[in-house]
Amino acid sequence: MLCPDRLNPHDFPSPCFVTDLAKLEKNMQILNSVQEKTGAKILLALKGFAQWKSFPYLSRAMQGPLFGACASSVDEARLSKEEFKGEVHAFAAGFSDEDMRELLTLCDHITFNSINQWKKFRPVISEYNEKHEKKILCGLRINPEHSEGAVPIYDPCSPSSRLGIRLKDFENENLDELFDGLTGLHFHTLCEQNSDALDRTLRAVEEKFAFMLERVSWVNFGGGHHITREDYDIELLCQCIERIQAKYPVQIYLEPGEAVALKAGYLISTVLDVIHADMPMAILDTSAACHMPDVLEMPYRPAITGSGEEYEKKFTYRLGGKSCLAGDVVSTYSFDTPLKEGDKLVFEDMAIYSMVKTTTFNGLRLPSIALWDSRTNEILAVKHFGYGDFKERLS
Repeated sequence: MLCPDRLNPHDFPSPCFVTDLAKLEKNMQILNSVQEKTGAKILLALKGFAQWKSFPYLSRAMQGPLFGACASSVDEARLSKEEFKGEVHAFAAGFSDEDMRELLTLCDHITFNSINQWKKFRPVISEYNEKHEKKILCGLRINPEHSEGAVPIYDPCSPSSRLGIRLKDFENENLDELFDGLTGLHFHTLCEQNSDALDRTLRAVEEKFAFMLERVSWVNFGGGHHITREDYDIELLCQCIERIQAKYPVQIYLEPGEAVALKAGYLISTVLDVIHADMPMAILDTSAACHMPDVLEMPYRPAITGSGEEYEKKFTYRLGGKSCLAGDVVSTYSFDTPLKEGDKLVFEDMAIYSMVKTTTFNGLRLPSIALWDSRTNEILAVKHFGYGDFKERLS
């Protein structure tokens, strides 16, 4: 099979996620250009990419450009604090008392999903801030009720969404009292989208929440910005940021996950068997259900190096995973030569929403994880998983 750059799949275990440091650093250059031009601060959304061996190359606290990371849980916040070492921002649909006790020791920013949660935890945070020199900044996530997402499961502004506070929820609030202790706002409407979607979102946010933008010192534009994609309009993004900053005295944050590691990773797999069902089918040592669940959830068809569309090339196969799930099928691909046992396949763009979402369903072992530099062909780190990872998550 053809391989991207200098990648030799035989140099790695199978299955294995391989992240290319060279491509990560290329993405960092693009993201940093936005920061330098606008003064916005970009954070890594750990929900999309959390390969912590790469953090030294991403974090401004070490040798990268990003100011910090945003967490959706206590464990992500702790990982950010320990390994990313920049600003730690946290948001979740709800926090428990135990969550908050831990987050107080980890976070720089905490954003609340409801007025109820803010009022509940404000006294605790106020007490913490009185005792510590470094203050935790608090914000509210607003819902502009403006949908840009094409896939309902990933649309945080769908009519039934539980995410964010709608304008009507503020109607009976005394804003002076409510904003006592609040310094920021957060919104999120995008999923793998260009800056025109952000431009439309910002106009919806201003239309409904301008009176709040005047009260805060920072605004988080959320994630879903595909900034490092080839056709992304970076100039419009910068204009959007600069327009808001010119109208309101705020620090802008963006928290992309995919843009950080877009096109920077691969999943190496091996053909275990070739069978004939209604059509030729190759059984792989990886699994769509366990190792790349977005293939089934989004759904989408990941690219494989050297492959073509169904029947585009001479030999066509449906590719299936090794789990017992009947629907554990990636998609249908064609190849120049027949597939056989032992062949290596390289799935592309597999750094994002892959490692962070893998499961041990059926007792399938998690793919190994490697950090590799295509410029030097150096393998910088490899992590293996085994029986203990399956056993220890159960009891």
